[in-house]
Amino acid sequence: MTKKNILYFDRPGPENTEALIRAVRERVDELHIGHVVVASVSGETGIKFREGLQGTDCAVVSVTEHAGFHQNDDVPLAPEKKQEMEALGIKTLMTSHALSGVGRSISRQFGGVSHLEIVSHTLRRFGGEGIKVAVEVSIMAADAGLVPTDREIIAVGGTHAGADAAIVLKTAHMNNFFDLEIREIIAKSRQREG
Repeated sequence: MTKKNILYFDRPGPENTEALIRAVRERVDELHIGHVVVASVSGETGIKFREGLQGTDCAVVSVTEHAGFHQNDDVPLAPEKKQEMEALGIKTLMTSHALSGVGRSISRQFGGVSHLEIVSHTLRRFGGEGIKVAVEVSIMAADAGLVPTDREIIAVGGTHAGADAAIVLKTAHMNNFFDLEIREIIAKSRQREG
């Protein structure tokens, strides 16, 4: 039996990022985690985690939104920022969202809700946007071959900006979603946004 503390933030948001980095670093050291996946649209949160994990052998993977997520063909991660991140040893990934994709487009066009949106909403009910995002980016990184699925990793998510949730998990590829195992909650917000 193991007894661990969970860090609960009063509300979601970027003000929790620094405390979350410290909590993640502690679990990386204790569990000898080799990969941390971070949701980071602009790249700033990914850089902060790389800095917070200095001195470890832990690889940092920073996942951003796909082109056109908000408007037209806009690319969320500036090329200069991507180069800066890669120079720091951060692997960057821009790809479609694992828990929405084409299903979201069908819902917008025809109404209703997709299976993936139900999964997303269920994760939000359990742990807020941050936990949902952490699960999602872990799948995206696994599908890109950037993290293993046969051992524990840490995934980090947030609500709009910064980071406010982290989990230890064995992730899975999209086509094997139900093999995914959340093993620990490192931190989460006690309240959902809104």
